[in-house]
This record gives sequence, structure tokens and C-alpha cells, in this order.
Amino acid sequence: MHPALQGIITIIVGVGGCIGYFYFSNQFLDKVLFPAKGPNIGRNINRANMIRPWLFLAPAIIALGLYLAYPVVETLRLSLTERLPGGGSQWVGLANYSQMFGEPKFWEAMRNNMLWLIIVPAFSTAFGLLAAQLTDRIKWGNLAKSLIFMPMAISFVGAAVIWKLVYDTRPVDQDQIGVLNALYLFFGGTDPQTWLTIPLWNSFFLMIVLVWIQTGFAMVILSAALRGVPEDTIEAAIIDGATPLQIFFKIKVPQIMGTIVVVWTTITLVVLKVFDIVFAMTNGQWETQVLANYMYDKLFRANDWGLGSASAMIIMLLVTPILVWNVYNARKEMR
Repeated sequence: MHPALQGIITIIVGVGGCIGYFYFSNQFLDKVLFPAKGPNIGRNINRANMIRPWLFLAPAIIALGLYLAYPVVETLRLSLTERLPGGGSQWVGLANYSQMFGEPKFWEAMRNNMLWLIIVPAFSTAFGLLAAQLTDRIKWGNLAKSLIFMPMAISFVGAAVIWKLVYDTRPVDQDQIGVLNALYLFFGGTDPQTWLTIPLWNSFFLMIVLVWIQTGFAMVILSAALRGVPEDTIEAAIIDGATPLQIFFKIKVPQIMGTIVVVWTTITLVVLKVFDIVFAMTNGQWETQVLANYMYDKLFRANDWGLGSASAMIIMLLVTPILVWNVYNARKEMR
């Protein structure tokens, strides 16, 4: 079957199935289960209205249970077992965690993830806030925003390939197609550098890719927040003689601090799960390992379900407090 035709059929079946489910489930509820007629009409209508919201929630609850809750429980179980050579598994308790904590590569991944957590959210949010403020002050601001936001439309792997070409290294007797090496040699460098193999610095070069992608996201959210700052407070500050910097840091930033925190934590979640960039550019070599890539190595290269699942649980434990914090703040603002 042609892929385009297959896609059209999938859309028709999916959308038609959803419409059919909601229509026939409501018909069954109103005409069969709790018919709006007879001596109990009032009670039936009330019962139907109590059940009706669950008809809409049921598909989402089933999907979440199947694709979220079950995998979490199964991953936890696998992290406490060991795969046997002949098939099957046996219970080993916390042995996988103990072995994982004893591996230098795991602590390298933890160290790198912490470094990513410190640098990427901070720079992405700062650059996004700066771009949001500056683009609102120029005539061609919308065009500038589009250009800054454009990396968000690129997949992480696509962005990694682009930046891998930026860091590309060719022999001394060949022309350098990598922008960074070309600039390095232009400004007096002697030999082209293999940037992605330099320990510690290579992690920063990888972080630049994610900062480049996430700056556009931060800019869009913070730009909307800045436009929501009341003009009265800005005019009052101008009348009092405040400078543009004072207006920005003492008037605007405090009023959008809640949005800044949301952007920061959202980017932090992305950082904790970062995988594509590291996998495509270094594959965790030269001391660039991160937790998600470590998990991939254990699960699909070493075929070690126990260690791979244990590392997945560590990632989930690191992500969960941030998710809880975001939900708490969202509910707090809705009150």
C-alpha cells in the first residue's frame, strides 16, 4: 500500500473511530443504560451526567495506563531481576543498582548530566529572555523571532548532524569544511582540532546544540509574558527616572518570574532526558556519556535488561520532583 494512502486511511479510521466511540457510547448511556423516560427520569439523567465525563476520560486513562503506568511498573520489576542465559529471569533485588553504582561510566554520566543541568537551562533561559526583550524593540522583530525559533522545528538528530559539520576536522593538507576549525586556523591556530574528542570541552560543545534549540522555545514563552506586563508599572518607573536596564531587571523580570521558573524547569526536563545529541555526535565516547545514552548502551548493546532498567529508574527519579514542582506551581496559579 502506498504510504500516502496508508496515512489517509489511518487518519480516517482514527478520527472516525473516536467520533463513533463518543457517539455510540452516549447513545448507549442515554437510551439503554439510563433512559430519559419513565418514572425514574430525573434520577437517570443525573446518573448519566455523572458517568458521561468518564466516557471522555476513559480512552486517555486506558492509554496512560497502557503506555505509561505499565511500562514504569515493568521497568521497576526488570531492574530487580537478572536475565538468564537460557531464557527467563531471576530475582536479584538491588544487585543491579549496586553494580551500576560501582561502574565509573555511570558516575561519568551522572556528572555530565549535572553539568548539563547547570549550564543548558541557565543559558537557554537567559538567551531566550534577552531575545524576547530585544526583538520587541526593533521593527523586524517578528522576522528575528522566526529565525531564532527555527531550530525548534529541527529534530535533535538533525541539529546534531548540522553541528557535527560545524565541528568537523579534516587533515592539515585539506581545506577545513568545519566552521570552527576554519575560524581557529584563520585566527592563528596551527593544527585543526578534533573538538569532540577533547575531554570536558566536548561536553560544552554538545551543550551548545541544545542551547541553540531551546533558546527559541524560551524566547516565545517569555516574549508573551513580557507583553503581559502592565504598561502602568513601566510608565510609573519611567516617570520616576528609571533607566531601561532598571526597568527590565527591577520591573519586568520580577513580574514574569513565575514564567521564567516554568521555562527553566521545562528545559531541565529536556536536559535530564537528553539522548539524541550525544548519541549522534559522540555516542558517549571521550567522557561525554549521559544517563539516557548509558541506559541505551546497557539495554540494546550489552543486552543487559537489569542494568538498563535500573538506569531508566534513576532517570525517572530525577525527573519526578521537577514534574511534581511544575504541577504544584500550575495548580497554585489557578487558585
